[in-house]
Amino acid sequence: MRVLLDIKDNKARHLMEVLKGLSYVKTKTISNEKALLIEELKEGIENLNLAKQGKLKLKTARELYDEL
Repeated sequence: MRVLLDIKDNKARHLMEVLKGLSYVKTKTISNEKALLIEELKEGIENLNLAKQGKLKLKTARELYDEL
């Protein structure tokens, strides 16, 4: 299982030390930009699934073009 955590900077170091002390946990620090990208991709996938279920109305290509 993978988990993305958003932790205040002044608390992150301590939590990372605790997690690194657990043999069954692997840690990897990512940049804020990568975290934002992951969140945006997740939101896009959720929107796609809602659209497939008919719960979200998508814009046509013409509507997108007109916004430009």
